[in-house]
Amino acid sequence: MTEATTLAAAAADRDPRTGLRAVAALRRLLEQLERAQVRHARQAGWSWQEIATELGVTRQAVHKKHAGS
Repeated sequence: MTEATTLAAAAADRDPRTGLRAVAALRRLLEQLERAQVRHARQAGWSWQEIATELGVTRQAVHKKHAGS
C-alpha cells in the first residue's frame, strides 16, 4: 500500500483523531505533490495560465502560491 492509500483509508476511520490526523497528512502530501508538478510544468515551459487551468484556479492564485518555488 502506498502512503496516499494508507492515509486515505485512515481518513475514513471512525475515530475522529485518526481521521483528522490522516486528513492533515494528506493535505501536506498534496501540497508537496502540487509544488513538484508546478515546478515540472514551469521547467517544461508551461505558462502560469496553463498551470492554473489544470489546477482549476486563477493565474494570479497559482502565481502567488508558487512563483517563489
